[in-house]
Amino acid sequence: MITDLFLSGIVVWLAGAVASLALWRQPAVARRVGCSAALAGSLLDLAASAAVLFSGSTTVIGLPFGNPAFTWAIRLDPLSAYFNVTLAVLAAAVSLYSFGYLREMEGRRNLGAFGFFLNLLLPSLALVFTASNAFFFLVAWEVMALASFFLIIFEHEKEKTRKAGMLFLIMSHAGTGLLLIAFLVLASASGSLDFSSFHLLASRITPLQQGTVFLLFLFGFGVKAGLVPVHIWLPEAHPVAPSNVSALMSGIVIKTGIYGMARVFFDFYGPPPLWMGTVVLGLGVASALLGVLYALMEHDLKRLLAWHSIENIGIILMGFGAALMFRSLGQSNLAALALIAALYHTFNHAIFKGLLFLGAGSVVQATHTRNMEKMGGLIRLMPVTALCFLLGAVAISGLPPLNGFVSEWLTYQALLAGFGTTQSLTRLMFPIAGSLLALTAALAAACFVKAFAIPFLALPRSEEAAEARECSLPMRAGMAVLAVGCIALGLGATWFVPVFDSITQQTLGVRASAALVTAHGLALTAGTGHGTVQGGTISTAGMALFFLLAGAAFALPLALRWRRRSVIGPVWDCGLPGLTADNEYTATAFSKPLRMIFSALYRPRREIQAEYEVSPHYPSAIRFESEIERTFEKRLYGPLRERIMAAANRMKGIQAGSINLYLAYIFITLILLLLFGVRG
Repeated sequence: MITDLFLSGIVVWLAGAVASLALWRQPAVARRVGCSAALAGSLLDLAASAAVLFSGSTTVIGLPFGNPAFTWAIRLDPLSAYFNVTLAVLAAAVSLYSFGYLREMEGRRNLGAFGFFLNLLLPSLALVFTASNAFFFLVAWEVMALASFFLIIFEHEKEKTRKAGMLFLIMSHAGTGLLLIAFLVLASASGSLDFSSFHLLASRITPLQQGTVFLLFLFGFGVKAGLVPVHIWLPEAHPVAPSNVSALMSGIVIKTGIYGMARVFFDFYGPPPLWMGTVVLGLGVASALLGVLYALMEHDLKRLLAWHSIENIGIILMGFGAALMFRSLGQSNLAALALIAALYHTFNHAIFKGLLFLGAGSVVQATHTRNMEKMGGLIRLMPVTALCFLLGAVAISGLPPLNGFVSEWLTYQALLAGFGTTQSLTRLMFPIAGSLLALTAALAAACFVKAFAIPFLALPRSEEAAEARECSLPMRAGMAVLAVGCIALGLGATWFVPVFDSITQQTLGVRASAALVTAHGLALTAGTGHGTVQGGTISTAGMALFFLLAGAAFALPLALRWRRRSVIGPVWDCGLPGLTADNEYTATAFSKPLRMIFSALYRPRREIQAEYEVSPHYPSAIRFESEIERTFEKRLYGPLRERIMAAANRMKGIQAGSINLYLAYIFITLILLLLFGVRG
């Protein structure tokens, strides 16, 4: 049954891809067929993966082709099923949203090609999560990268879009090269490319090989995940892609990197050396903090959300790093808690970030701009979009009672418990990381005050904003599905946490939900080698009741006033003749205090130009420009690119155009290979 459901989903996706491409001359039909296939395949994948996840079983599906060296087999175990559930839920909501979002592109874009690449991306993601062989994994990985590339450059007539797509492709292939080397090292030690032969293998090879393979996998998967400092493609590619693609890219494509790390760190390795967990924790802290700091300076709504993807990847890696450190120290229950926190945040991020990108897509489609300074007042014109975006903003800010709060709270608990249960100076890493996570959450809340207030509140700042209209019904339905998910995953945390038992049993050999879920809600009672660590309790039922009562107390006076006859008058404006958009608080002004506080990081540059008509004391117009330094591009990748180009120019000398010289190169290469072969 599970095999039939999963394979049926793959077949439906592939059939949708072929049908969409065949119908490219009929854009309306291609749109319906492509979106319907994406939705149907997602529901089938959800049914199969949820059955595996809740049962804790493992299903292996052998495909009827391949050879002894390169087998093609699918393995649905609890870890891969969890990521497939994440994929299916997000893809279903995005497919529903796309019915309305793509309608405005009919006649202007090739929707058949879009449907082809969308329905190629989804099965490639499912196969990345379920491939049981390194060769099969890399094939699916490359198909996913190519499908993502063509979706990113869908609006290819724009130069910025083409550059972002090429940057994504270059970085993606660089990461794939690192993964290929790492897999070859493991394959040479095991004699096989099957993942089953890699189980705990990395702990049995030499320390030098262990460290090399670890770093290759960390940065190879880190490129796709958006890990600092190999993140530079992400804030460039996500904003220029269509918004439904941005939701998939941020919600699930970058999670392939997280899946790869989870598979390697907790399956290929046994208890790792302590330094590995420390490195992952440190990079997670850096990614979270730098991601939110750069997001605060953005006025491009989608680029702001892209930077927050880097921030949340950092939070997930903080959980992974803590889990690896606990595993090294023999604290299996705390390792399980940290892993649950990381994986729960993986799912939560897919839901609320997908919701935010879909909300941003509705806003951009209505206002024809991504610049928040040209929006404003949209809450009156787009109330459903505003409500959904607000729920996503509350969730990503880690505020109760939504899902982002629960997974971040679990991460806090794991980090703080580490201080009391570990020895030596290592214990200081945990409270430091916890305090920086708290700073990250506070900055994220400040950022989303800006991200919601500037576009949705006050007065419209442009004619396009003043003429905006609510998005279509399918778009609202897609956002509503994810908004309900944010609420359910927050208030229903005690129901969802036991799902992770099968994953922690598979990866760490323990079940932790009994120590986390009590009759009153979520509580930290993680047994350790030194006793039991007691923590606080979150009563999810109590939170739900509190917010229902608070909502009722807020809504009742409004309902009573609604029944009375009301007179609408102007807002009090301090006695001025009338406020205009020029009097509004801007995104630039909102973020200026933080730009000053973190000026050492931002290295801001500003320019003020004034125009005068009569006197220099009375300017007629003032122009203000502010820009922050792109530190990684300028300090790291700029010099690296120059060195690569210089080396390439020097290598031009060997391309003399002489066939005799090229034959000599081949002859010398063969001699060297024979010599090394004899020595081996």
